[in-house]
Amino acid sequence: MEKRDYYEVLGVSKDADEKQIKSAFRKLAKQYHPDVNKEPGAAEKFKEAQEAYAVLSDADKRRQYDQFGHAAFDQNGGGYDFSGFDFGDIFSEIFGSGFGSGFGFGGTSSSNRKRKGADKLMRINLSFEEAAFGTKKTINVPVSSDCAHCHGKGGHGEKRCSKCHGTGVVTTEQRTMFGSFATRTTCPNCHGDGVTFDEVCSYCHGSGKTTKNTDIEVKIPAGVDNGNQLRVAGKGEPGLNGGPNGDLYLEFYVKEHELFMRDGSDIYLELPITITEAVLGCKKEIPTLYGNVKLTIPEGSESGDKHRLKGKGIENINSGINGNMYVILRIIIPKKLSRDQKKLFEKLNDTNLESGSDFKKIRDYVNKNS
Repeated sequence: MEKRDYYEVLGVSKDADEKQIKSAFRKLAKQYHPDVNKEPGAAEKFKEAQEAYAVLSDADKRRQYDQFGHAAFDQNGGGYDFSGFDFGDIFSEIFGSGFGSGFGFGGTSSSNRKRKGADKLMRINLSFEEAAFGTKKTINVPVSSDCAHCHGKGGHGEKRCSKCHGTGVVTTEQRTMFGSFATRTTCPNCHGDGVTFDEVCSYCHGSGKTTKNTDIEVKIPAGVDNGNQLRVAGKGEPGLNGGPNGDLYLEFYVKEHELFMRDGSDIYLELPITITEAVLGCKKEIPTLYGNVKLTIPEGSESGDKHRLKGKGIENINSGINGNMYVILRIIIPKKLSRDQKKLFEKLNDTNLESGSDFKKIRDYVNKNS
């Protein structure tokens, strides 16, 4: 089934602010949370709302979604993984603390719950043509995976922590004149994991993860521009407590072209022409991203005249439709003239070229004030 637009899922506009997005999710969570709604399909609607909120409430991920749509999170085909997103605070606001602690949608507040690893950012240099047409890049990145020697546990001889009894937290009670107060802190013995080991793994030093540099091939879509980012799922920092790896974000830097200038999906070319070409008109062979074409310059052209070549721009990354190419004329005035060229210009000057209305306006104004 095709994924629905995240803004549509939450029922908000694309310019909705953080407060509106949060309010919309709260409303849907109250309506469809499986602990309060047992109707068929409620769990799926709740999970859909969770996914939309996890993306749109994060400024970076929302920007990626606005640029690339669902494709921003489908680099490896799995869609957006929000298992590492912490919904604990907002669920506490909606349902009160402790609600849904046993439910598998991110409601747990346990200190040893699975946590997604941190995201990483890598800068990728692209040529103008690579950005315009898309390309494939092989990049070398450090990738973390479960340690093969301890199977991702971090040690050997696993046993439940004797201090916290496997909860990962310890509770202490303090008596005061106002009554008794209980405080919960991370267990100092197991550091919140709930388990200890007879022997710490010597290969991963207790982290449960090993890292090695790996070559990965990434498909870069046509139309990316400076500052655009692409998500590569699972290639970020290792997760905690068996959680998934974070994501790798590739940020693009596009090299300037020697001829073309880019503005979004449109490109511009400044075309130099001579005075005679401007006056008499001509046909010029010009370069485009798709090969050379013949452009007709009409007689009487001026500097700054703009000619549009429809569809000769860059593919829009969202719509897939090509932008346009614009050719801007620039008449080149010669700095030095041969004797013959000077004579020709002097002859031309004798033919009274100042007969146009633009010249007449200035002459009339000068004569009126002289």
